[in-house]
Amino acid sequence: MKKYNLLAVILLGAALLGSCDKKISFNFDTTGLKEQYQPQEAVALGVQNPDNATIDSIVYYINDKKVGTAKGAEKLNFELKDQKLGYQNLKALVYTDGKNQEALARIELVSGVQPKLLNYTIVNTYPHDITSYTQGLEFYRDTLYEGTGQRGSSKLLKTDYKTGKAYKSISLEDKYFGEGITILKNKVYQLTWQENVAFVYNADTFAKEKTFNYFKNIEGWGLANDGTNLYQSDGTEKIWVVNPADYKEIDYINVYTSGSKIKDVNELEWIEGKLYGNIYQKDAVAVINPKNGAVEAIINLAELKKKIVNPNLDPSNDVLNGIAYNPKTKTIFVTGKKWDKMFEIKITE
Repeated sequence: MKKYNLLAVILLGAALLGSCDKKISFNFDTTGLKEQYQPQEAVALGVQNPDNATIDSIVYYINDKKVGTAKGAEKLNFELKDQKLGYQNLKALVYTDGKNQEALARIELVSGVQPKLLNYTIVNTYPHDITSYTQGLEFYRDTLYEGTGQRGSSKLLKTDYKTGKAYKSISLEDKYFGEGITILKNKVYQLTWQENVAFVYNADTFAKEKTFNYFKNIEGWGLANDGTNLYQSDGTEKIWVVNPADYKEIDYINVYTSGSKIKDVNELEWIEGKLYGNIYQKDAVAVINPKNGAVEAIINLAELKKKIVNPNLDPSNDVLNGIAYNPKTKTIFVTGKKWDKMFEIKITE
């Protein structure tokens, strides 16, 4: 055989082999997808098949959880009512000729609730220590507990709210920046901002009983409890549900309105089945459904800041932060970082 004929055979074989190995491509069908959905809606999951390949079946996933299987190239209509609010990562695993390929897309699930604007009336005004960089506030057995921040001056306090004076206080080590607090079963849980640890104290004596590392590398902002579990915010739209016994993650919610996620969720308080959360630097409190993260109401407290008299107040940092619910009076106590006043307010529709 001549050399050029041998070369032709080799090249022809390579070409045939290449045609056999030609990769078939599939894309997620985004033609009917919207960027945002609400929980009462459904999403049509499907793929585009530009090579007209024979599809055996498609397995669909949302956030890596299998939600259904379709024969051939059929679409799957999936209801979103039980999904967490937030981004939904869509995946289609397409089976053809004994192989499978992935196709990916993403949508965002926002709240289906339009938040109400709640009103408030000021019941009483009390003095507040202007040196307290308030990060956490909570009533326990008729006593007001307060956690403060900033490195070198972070404290845990028992306070006479009528006078603003602390009658019990302990300081954190200078390396710690104190954050939110909550009290559960006679134990005070106190967060730190960037140190990734939480402290547990005896509520009566303030003796430190435990130090927990966070379950992942996040910041500590606000803290509350529902009588069983802890709820921790981290400065994003997430609120983590945490086991108080070992400080391990149980679950999480994403905080959303009907239009977008709400970041900078700060100090938290559990009030009659809802989470009340300060929104950092907004002088507002969001009423959050703890089951799905939907913001159901907003309390605009911007007028309170106008009543503060502190010549050293930093408007960008010394903001509203501190919510404590008194179940006996059914009133809420609110203050801010280095504010000279604490306000007892009553919420109305």
